[in-house]
Amino acid sequence: MNLKPGIILAFILSFFIISPVSARVSHVDIFSHSDVLSGRSFGDAGAYEHISGRIYFSLPIANPHNQGIVDLHNAINLRDGEVEFSSDFVAIRPKDPARGNGSMILELPNRSKRIVLSFIDGGDADVAEDAGDAWLLRNGYTIVTLGWQWDVTGPGALHFYAPIAKENGKTIFGLLRGDIMLSKWMPEIPLGHVILGKIGGTEYPVSAPDDPRNSLTVRNSPDANRTLIPRSQWKFAHIVDSKLVPSDQFIHLNGGFQPGKIYEYVYVAADPVVAGGAFAAVRDFASYAKHSPNTIVPVQRVFGQGISQTGRFLRDFLYQGFNADEDGKMALDGVLAHVAGAGRGSFNYRFAQPSRDAQPTSSVFFPTDIFPFTDLPERDPVTKEVGGLLDRATAENVVPRIFFTNTSFEYWGRAAALIHVSADGKHDAPIANSVRIYHFTGLQHFPAPFPPVRGKDDLLGQEPQSPLSHRYLMRAMIANMDAWVRNSKPPPVSSYPLIADENLVPLQKYAFPAIRGLNRPHDANEVWRLDFGPNWRNGILSVQPPSVGKVYPVLVPQVDIDGNERDGVHLPEITVPLATYTGWNLRDPSIGASDQRVAFEASYIPFAKTAAEREKTGDRRKSIAERYANHEDYTVRYQRAVDELIKENWILPEDRAALLLRGEQEWSEAVN
Repeated sequence: MNLKPGIILAFILSFFIISPVSARVSHVDIFSHSDVLSGRSFGDAGAYEHISGRIYFSLPIANPHNQGIVDLHNAINLRDGEVEFSSDFVAIRPKDPARGNGSMILELPNRSKRIVLSFIDGGDADVAEDAGDAWLLRNGYTIVTLGWQWDVTGPGALHFYAPIAKENGKTIFGLLRGDIMLSKWMPEIPLGHVILGKIGGTEYPVSAPDDPRNSLTVRNSPDANRTLIPRSQWKFAHIVDSKLVPSDQFIHLNGGFQPGKIYEYVYVAADPVVAGGAFAAVRDFASYAKHSPNTIVPVQRVFGQGISQTGRFLRDFLYQGFNADEDGKMALDGVLAHVAGAGRGSFNYRFAQPSRDAQPTSSVFFPTDIFPFTDLPERDPVTKEVGGLLDRATAENVVPRIFFTNTSFEYWGRAAALIHVSADGKHDAPIANSVRIYHFTGLQHFPAPFPPVRGKDDLLGQEPQSPLSHRYLMRAMIANMDAWVRNSKPPPVSSYPLIADENLVPLQKYAFPAIRGLNRPHDANEVWRLDFGPNWRNGILSVQPPSVGKVYPVLVPQVDIDGNERDGVHLPEITVPLATYTGWNLRDPSIGASDQRVAFEASYIPFAKTAAEREKTGDRRKSIAERYANHEDYTVRYQRAVDELIKENWILPEDRAALLLRGEQEWSEAVN
């Protein structure tokens, strides 16, 4: 019997849709299936295909690996002892899996943004028109993006679909909290989390607008006293066609919300989503990919990849014991948690708010940076708690290979030092053999344009952003992880500032050089011992805002005479500098609170061109002319720095030309 290709494809898709796939994944719906870039071949991996769909998980509540999911037993769709969840996904895989390298990058999208392909390869996030240099595809990786956040919004968002919970059939109510610092005047604010001017998560509408527990306060900084705004001055309302109408998702303030102030609101919400099922979805997708005979993405290894919010998700995933699947097998073989700092997050709570993070002037006092911070067990000298991030994984013998990579910003804005120091801040902490910690000096939280420019809107800082690239370091990280898991080839040893070397210091010992006209920060993000009520460790937050206890010590990387950090992984721009790259940037006065740091940003502060220019401005840092005899001298030193990074496996040999070109561009920018 001869079948046309279209009929064969329809038969295959119907098989995926109606057939049970495994004990963990009940079934898969395929929405689209197409060739990537019209069947273009990528290296030895050949042609790739793009598959999008929805995958369904059924979780038995009696399985001990599911019992940590908050409110799972209260899910309204509990049937025969199991609860169903589902996730949107997009897979980009070799058409012939045998030609791939057997490794999957399982991307957990940051607030549903698919970025791993554009971040690493430089093309489209969807490879719809541009594959960039196709490094991931040429090397045979399967890339899957899996929806995990229940309240994402926007076009193309990949959702995690979870049931709501009811207690004995009755509606569950609770207190929810949000905060915001604006960069411009606004008449109203949404209840959902605003991040970089967009809604990172819709969260919950207000369920009882007239409840006396609803409140709105204002203060000038995270540690300032709150001022209660009288209830007569604000309401749950929204302007529609120039008219103010009631709304369950907005707060309207008489006179409007002013820039540069922290507004915090508390309100009553109802019907919590069983958001913690997302941990099981990631776990079970990884096991499905590796073990199911019917998987649409057959691989031997799965590396969980998360950036910022989803790096914190992966840290919490490990801490809460989800790297063992329902059969006790290892789910993720490797974890690449980038720019997560010391954080975890509001992922597995009743009324979870997964978009909330911990910025210098917003998302303050959320369950983001909470003990324990280190991978091996540590002791809190105040609470006497003992624990480590990998305790559960160690007990179940499912510890993956792990890279914790952070930039300079995370030491100032995400308390990154806590992942490798004792809880009292006095000693360097040991780290597990399965863990590498890397500090990428001079980089900021996310890539910024070159030539350097100042941020815009909420990101408008006093200085240009650090333009140092993440891409080539991260490509080497993926290659190193693959070699470590596949062949047990050890990656570079950990590289981060140590207390013992006096390269990690309290803020009062931070020796940044005096530069005329440059304002320095007066603080770094602090991490506090929080208490959200008697049952909050079990996922129920009943006190909002929380009680705030003693602060953990804040330590930042020490700098050299130029203001560049002394220890960590140095790109050539730090080894052979033309500028200072800080871990901080202060808010521009035009957006208010000019003594506060901008979220996510570092600063680029160029050297003077000549000694005369330096002396005129009172800059004590040597000028470019005093550092380098000429362009050739700079180029030779820069090339030597690149070659040393390649030798030590921080940079791939094939990326040498790109880094050398960037060095030439930076010289031209600095001297012209």
